[in-house]
Amino acid sequence: MTLILSNDDVERLLSVPDCIAALEEAYVELAEGRGITRTRSDCITPTSYGPDATYGLKSMDGVVPKFGIGAIRINSDILTAPHEGNTRRRVKVPAAPGNRYVGLVLLFSTANGEPLAIFPDGVLQHIRVGSASGLGVKYMARKDASVLGLLGAGWQAETQLAAACAVRDIKEIRCFSPREESRESFSARMSGVLGIAVTPVDHPEAAIRGADIALCATNSLDPVFFKEWIEPGMHIGSIKKPEIDPAAALACDRLAVHTHEDNPIIVTAKGAEESQGESKAQGWDLAHEIDFSKYPSLPELIVGRATGRDNDDEVTCFINHLGLGYQFAAAGSVIYRRAVEQGVGNRLPTDWFTETVHP
Repeated sequence: MTLILSNDDVERLLSVPDCIAALEEAYVELAEGRGITRTRSDCITPTSYGPDATYGLKSMDGVVPKFGIGAIRINSDILTAPHEGNTRRRVKVPAAPGNRYVGLVLLFSTANGEPLAIFPDGVLQHIRVGSASGLGVKYMARKDASVLGLLGAGWQAETQLAAACAVRDIKEIRCFSPREESRESFSARMSGVLGIAVTPVDHPEAAIRGADIALCATNSLDPVFFKEWIEPGMHIGSIKKPEIDPAAALACDRLAVHTHEDNPIIVTAKGAEESQGESKAQGWDLAHEIDFSKYPSLPELIVGRATGRDNDDEVTCFINHLGLGYQFAAAGSVIYRRAVEQGVGNRLPTDWFTETVHP
């Protein structure tokens, strides 16, 4: 039988610490060449949704033989890039019927190829990004780091905080977001979730000043963290290339990246170039001053091929810039195993998803 799971199921089955542990083990396999991952691929075209929007079909996949799982994540998106103040942001539109997003994860068995599970990607997407950043904190932040400054108050910011708190004894959190209502409500909510006071602040510098860990978790297509804000001993983290100004990243004593690949494969149809927010002057084309191939990757930090921090005065930086389909296989293995053990999800005949005709 093939399991059909919901986002609610995934949230019950996988915690941030669970995901951190699964990724850490899986990254060892990746570093040793026993796991594989394929570069994310985006197809961008015009859409009838509107003149300022584009359609994106995105896929990424990976296989963790040790876990017996292969996974592919697929997104079918309506994308916009509106201006907000002095920055441009990447915004997905819930344009599917019922004002919904479209993202799926498919898990397969490496033993016989059968489809094991299908579920939405939303909750796992949040958890796996935060968990990778949490591993960056684990291997690069000071052991006694206790003050965290956060730029961003959206859905990515939640798991960034949860992951940092899972690997360090965080006692103080300050949060800045351009929208007062967003930072106020986010801070109140996360204070309750974490049991740690999250204080909203009016300026980004107020969040970062005196922080042991500075995390960026925004949808900005422009830099939000700058060289002038760096302090001795600080660890800086981001979830995409544009967030940390390249001058700031290059000023750090140690810089590590999620993967040596700096960009997804982006194929853009005629007519989509100008409205595509991550085009020539924005998004993926930023931070070209940073040669991602020369800095250690997160898996290399985990297996000890590179050092994340040598002393408490070093400034470290982790750029969690490009997601891996491999992460969905690693975390998906935990979700699937627990779903089977706990009888969670709906079961459909596997015959519905397999065939007797040679493909």
